[in-house]
Amino acid sequence: MISHSTLSIDWLKPDIEEERWEFFNHPAKQEWYRSHAVTWEQIVSCFDCGELVSYQRSAAIGEVPVALSYHSYDDYQFYLAKAKRGYRKNYSQMEDALQSGGSLSLKAPIVLCYGGEGLLFSGYRRLCLGWNYGMIPSVWLVQLG
Repeated sequence: MISHSTLSIDWLKPDIEEERWEFFNHPAKQEWYRSHAVTWEQIVSCFDCGELVSYQRSAAIGEVPVALSYHSYDDYQFYLAKAKRGYRKNYSQMEDALQSGGSLSLKAPIVLCYGGEGLLFSGYRRLCLGWNYGMIPSVWLVQLG
């Protein structure tokens, strides 16, 4: 027998200005930006043409590999479940709100795509929340090239 959850997440278009830190300061993402010659201005100018797409738990969206998606359960254990309390706290708050309210409206994680390669730009905790509750989350997919 298959059981179905009544929990749900409504995925909304995110605000790129709230994610500036990811471009200018996130150390793990700088090499991807450099190797694809991606600029902040390019991201901002293409952002509104993005679209919400489903992202099943995997290392790719369709045929596009997504760097830093950390999709496996072992990745989740390493990067989120065992992370320092400050990083986990936001995830725990979203999880508690989902369990107590039954539904949430969240800004979708952002995936940048350039030259057939993707990068999870922001929203790892939100993405994990959906995946860990058996949902297929939506992400805001931005084509840069």
